[in-house]
Amino acid sequence: MTTPLTRGPRRRAVLAGGVGLPLAALATGCADAVPAQDPRAVAAADAEDRGRVRAAGDCAALLARYDATIAAHPALAARLRPLRAQVAAHQQAFTPSGTGTPSPGAPSPAGTPSPARSTPASASPTASGRPTVPSDQGTALKALADAEQRTAATRTTALRDASPALARLLASVAAAGACHALLLRGGA
Repeated sequence: MTTPLTRGPRRRAVLAGGVGLPLAALATGCADAVPAQDPRAVAAADAEDRGRVRAAGDCAALLARYDATIAAHPALAARLRPLRAQVAAHQQAFTPSGTGTPSPGAPSPAGTPSPARSTPASASPTASGRPTVPSDQGTALKALADAEQRTAATRTTALRDASPALARLLASVAAAGACHALLLRGGA
């Protein structure tokens, strides 16, 4: 008859613990690891943010044109303010969450200049950055309508590269811009 030794753990227990403990630590470490992001998903999100910043910059340029037209022709203010308010709402809809409202020529969140200075809406800015407004009211309305129409066309062109959600927003705002152009030209 053999008596158990009381000197310490048995060899099998030590070997089982030696193999099991590192495996448990490895499994715990994997559970806490941050999952790797799909590079395509990151690129798509970045492209959508750039598209939103670009569209918000276009809105900012249109707002500047509306403001300049209202300043040059106060008699048109009652007619232009509702359209301007809609453009401001469009700008808010395009502004990516976590960023402020872009202004024409302001740097975008990515650090690149916003395309607002080269947007269709700011066809003829002055040295101060404000758009020039024709002295004749009818010509000023036509210039504003042309800016709305060019911006709507730019948004329509951007549809093919946009995500589905951004494409819906671009299409809706492009349609609104085309309606603004029609209203500014006197059609209804």
